[in-house]
Order: sequence, then structure tokens, then C-alpha cells
Amino acid sequence: MRSDTALALFEDKASGKSGSTVVSTLLGTFKLTEELAPLVRLGIVSNSPPDTAADPGAGFGFLNPVLGLTYGLKFGSFRVAPFFGVALPLGSGGGEAPQAKQVLARNSGIWARSAMDNAMFAVNDLVLFPGVGIAYVNSGFTAQVEVTLLQLTRVRGNDTVQPDSSRTNLTSGIHVGYFFLPALSFGAELRHQRWVSTPGAVKANEALRDTSTFAFGPRFHLKLGEKTWLRPGVSLALPLDNPMAASKYKTIQLDIPIAF
Repeated sequence: MRSDTALALFEDKASGKSGSTVVSTLLGTFKLTEELAPLVRLGIVSNSPPDTAADPGAGFGFLNPVLGLTYGLKFGSFRVAPFFGVALPLGSGGGEAPQAKQVLARNSGIWARSAMDNAMFAVNDLVLFPGVGIAYVNSGFTAQVEVTLLQLTRVRGNDTVQPDSSRTNLTSGIHVGYFFLPALSFGAELRHQRWVSTPGAVKANEALRDTSTFAFGPRFHLKLGEKTWLRPGVSLALPLDNPMAASKYKTIQLDIPIAF
């Protein structure tokens, strides 16, 4: 089980007023075999936008649920994990007449997650997303790369609320970590998302095509029982480019996995 909560703080560029967005997800996975593990992931978003005339007010919504399957392989110090996921178009703020508060909350939640969880926020789309992670683990050191391709197909709404019938998105990341103590490690990662296709929002603003962020923080490793581990981690994520940099985003993330 894994609880993951991100608190994003940002500013309205025009007024300088501040706002915040919270995204919380809960993931559960189970090893069917030593290599194969299905998973389910659920999420919610809560948004408190800056107090300006253009903002409709605070909003709350559910995210698309995700079903997935991971296949893990070990080759000495290397780990390879192909993944396939499906995000079901059941989230809040979709359809032909979405509430403005929910739409804003959903859009703000994308940035709170560094634009790395787009499948869960695409509430009008059925999203299929294969990916693969490759890691090197040895002597307390970990280096990992991950790439995921998302194919989004609109199944709710219409051309008025979402002009794009299909979109293609790519997310990737590089992570390095090191155990300074048996119960303490420190990690840092570089994240990047890119729209492979050119949806209407990117046509209107090319700065939306790519998003890069950098995150870092400690993780604790606590053994609670013979086979039970609690590994809470906290991190700070900062933007490296616009539009997040222009809004002075700062995201604090609390990640609490428990394995048993």
C-alpha cells in the first residue's frame, strides 16, 4: 500500500496572490508471482485558487482510477520493470457540462503532480499507458530511469469542452539515491513531460508542450515486523521552466509506502 500526498503552493502571475492545490493518491498492489503484480490507484484533488475575479472558487474532485500490471525482472544488480496501465474516464469535472470549480481543480492538480500523472487528470479520456523502468542497485546506491507513453482517447464530453479527440503524451524521469544509514536514504530526480502530439492547448501556448521539474528529499526505512516495512519519504519539487516557473510553484510531497 502507498499513500502519496502533494501540496503545491503557487502565485497568480498577474496579481501576485497565492493559491494551493492538494493531490492525494492511494495505491495498492499485490505480487501474484515473484515477477507479476497488478495494481489499483485512486486519487482526489482539492484546489484553493488565488482570490481573483477570474477564479471560480475552491474546488474538489475525484481523479480517474488506474488499473495496471507490472512485470519485474532481476539481472544481477539491474532491475527491469515493464508496466501497462489503463486510466478509466470516471473522474470529476468531465462530460459536456463540467463545473468550473472542478475543471480548475483538475487542471491545477496536473501541475501539483509535476505533470507526471496526466492519465489520472484526463477525465474525458480513456488512457492506455505502457512504460518501463530500469534500475541499477548496488552497495546502497540506486540509479533509475523510467519512460511512459500515454495515449489519450476522448470518450466523454464534446468538441466544445475538449476539442482534441486524441492526444499522445510522454513522461520520463531519472532518479538517483543513496543509503547514508540503514534507516536513512536520500534521493533526487529529474522529471520531464512532453506532448508528442499537438493538442489545442499547446497550439495556443507552446510553453505547455514541455514541463521539467527537479525533486529531492530523504526517505526513512523502518522495519515493523518480520516482513513489514514502512518507508516514509518527504521531498520538495521545483520547476525548471514555464509555465510552472512563472507561477513560482513549490511542491511538498509526503509519500508513505508500507510493504507486508
